[in-house]
Amino acid sequence: MAMAGTGTLSFSQFSVHRPVSFPRTKLIPRNRICIRAMSETETSSSTSTSSSPSVSITPPPNFKPPEPKRFAIRSDKTFEILGASLPLLFRFATGVFVSGYSFSVVSKDEIPLNEYAFRISGITVKETSKVGARPAKPIEIYEFESCPFCRKVREIVAVLDLDILFYPCPRNGPNFRSKVAQMGGKTQFPYMVDPNTGVAMYESDEIIKYLVGTYGDGNIPLTLSLGFLTSLTCGLAMLGRITKGTSYTPSKLPPKPLKLWAYEGSPFCKIVREVLVELELPHLLVK
Repeated sequence: MAMAGTGTLSFSQFSVHRPVSFPRTKLIPRNRICIRAMSETETSSSTSTSSSPSVSITPPPNFKPPEPKRFAIRSDKTFEILGASLPLLFRFATGVFVSGYSFSVVSKDEIPLNEYAFRISGITVKETSKVGARPAKPIEIYEFESCPFCRKVREIVAVLDLDILFYPCPRNGPNFRSKVAQMGGKTQFPYMVDPNTGVAMYESDEIIKYLVGTYGDGNIPLTLSLGFLTSLTCGLAMLGRITKGTSYTPSKLPPKPLKLWAYEGSPFCKIVREVLVELELPHLLVK
């Protein structure tokens, strides 16, 4: 593996495909993966490029490149993932896509090299969304995983693509349940505190209305505006994991909140959040 002066990494030394035999005689081209890194000082001048020294990168001793693996679910986690997937059915995938999500197939030249784009088999997909104002400080939400009213709020923050500092409040939790009672006067969830505006409130529907009005376009998604039906389907979505993310498991609080890159519609993210809630570990959820 070597790095040329242009900043291109070549992985031709290592094969990323297993040899496959094809019964036909037709020549099938092999896909290649290329990663191009540009430095801030790189210019289009051929003179400066040619004068850049060549840098060689040598793998460490006994280094073996990882073998590509197909996506698979561990056999001992199959039923957990199936149970955590029920919300996709009952909630019509609310929280999977952000507000105003759309995609289009474009030429690869339309996407700058320093911007993300999804590419597969030579096709470049451009994804866009229409999100509102971004809060300067993370909004704080006190809740627990198995509460259907809390789920409604988690869905809207996923739709609005907001980074949220979650303070889990499982049953018998010694840390944040009492804090909610001190701040708001009662132990009720969800409870939201917006340090950017000084607003604090209970009631999931009121929180949704506030977040959409402050950080969205003012329009509440249909699946979150059906009143009792919304709450009912959120409750049904919990049936597969009804006892998870509810009760406190003794733990040690970290000095700082953890960071979790996740979104509400993912069954894989759900089972991780269940553990975080049971351990009462505060975490910044980054979309």
